[in-house]
Amino acid sequence: MAKVEIYTWRTCPFCVRAKSLLDSKGVSYTEYAIDGDSAARDAMAERSGGRRSVPEIFIDDQHIGGCDELHALNRAGDLDPLLSA
Repeated sequence: MAKVEIYTWRTCPFCVRAKSLLDSKGVSYTEYAIDGDSAARDAMAERSGGRRSVPEIFIDDQHIGGCDELHALNRAGDLDPLLSA
């Protein structure tokens, strides 16, 4: 199974939606809840090419993007192969 990491804010609806998709697929992931943590947000932005919005999702250290990108990968049939790598 792939290593999945997701940076979130606890009350972010897009974060909840992204985690819900991963949960529905039975995917284990590491969640970094960065609510109000500037240093953690800076680290996330550095990893994600400057993106500061949440969620930011990584699969096997590859930046996937946010909630919309995750769902687009799923609709295209490209998410499951990434997750099973």
